Amino acid sequence: MRISKEKKDKIAEQILALLYSKAPQPLFTSIIAKDLARDEEFIKQLLIGLEEKKLLISIKKNPKGKAYKRRSRWRLSDVAYQAYQNRQ
Repeated sequence: MRISKEKKDKIAEQILALLYSKAPQPLFTSIIAKDLARDEEFIKQLLIGLEEKKLLISIKKNPKGKAYKRRSRWRLSDVAYQAYQNRQ
């Protein structure tokens, strides 16, 4: 099933809004997918796209500095956070 660009953009906006509401705490892909009731792989594709646009930052290490093997946590970039904060 194909999802239109408009719907992908709306879901991406929901991701950004969720991360803004939880800032500065980074969230795992699985938590974001669960909160938005979407498939993890689909959400991961959108997250990677947002990272390429410099709106998100991927965190590949745990708080102790040990690298995750298969997981990533995500948080808003400083630029995106400031844009959301100014919009509120």
